[in-house]
Amino acid sequence: MKTAIQAAGTSLVGLLLFGLLLFLPAATFDYWQAWVFIAAFAVSTTVLAIYLLLTNPAVLEGRMHAGPAAETRTTQKFASSALFLVIAAVMVFSALDHRFGWSAVPTVVTLAGDVLVVIGLGIGSLVVLQNSYAAANIKVEADQKVISTGLYRLVRHPMYFGSLIFMVGIPLALDSYWGLFGIIPVLIVFAFRIVDEEKLLEEELSGYIDYTREVQYRLVPHVW
Repeated sequence: MKTAIQAAGTSLVGLLLFGLLLFLPAATFDYWQAWVFIAAFAVSTTVLAIYLLLTNPAVLEGRMHAGPAAETRTTQKFASSALFLVIAAVMVFSALDHRFGWSAVPTVVTLAGDVLVVIGLGIGSLVVLQNSYAAANIKVEADQKVISTGLYRLVRHPMYFGSLIFMVGIPLALDSYWGLFGIIPVLIVFAFRIVDEEKLLEEELSGYIDYTREVQYRLVPHVW
C-alpha cells in the first residue's frame, strides 16, 4: 500500500509539472496537443506502474528514486541534471512554438509524435521487464548478472534507445518542429552518460566486457 501511494503521488507531481511546463508558456489551456501528450504519457507509465506493483513492487520502488540526487557518481549527477533540464527546455520551447505559431505541424504528424512517445515509453517498459536491474540511477547490485537477451541483443543500452524515440516524439506531439533541435543536446548527454556507465560496468559487472564484444552497438543499431 505504501509503494502504491508513493507511486501515485510521484505520478501526480510529474503530471502537474508537465502541466506547468506546457500550459504556462502556451498561455492557454486550449492546447489539445498538450492534453493528448499528457494523456499518452500518463496511460503508458501507469500501465507499467500497476504491473510492477502487482508483480515486483521492489523494482517499482527502486525506479521511483530517480534523478541527480540518487546518483552516486559525480559524472552521472551532472548528466542526469542536464537531461532533466533539456527535457524541460524542449517542452517549454515546444509550447512557445505552439503559442506563436513558429511551426506548422499537421495533425497527422502530431499524432505520429504521440505514437513515438508511447513506443519510446513502451521500449522502456520492456527493458524493465527483461532486466529487473535496470534502475533509474547507475549502480551495480551485488548479485547482478549481465542481461544479453531480448532488446539487449540489439543494443547495449535499450533504455536510452527508447528514451531517444520518446524525445523525438515530444516536440512533434506538442506541435513543434523547432523543438527537434533539442535532440542534439540529448544525444550529447546520452553519449556522455553511456561512456561513463560502461566504465563502471566493465569494472564491477562480471562478464560485461565479453558482452560488449558480442553486442557492438551502444545506443542505435548499426550506428553507434
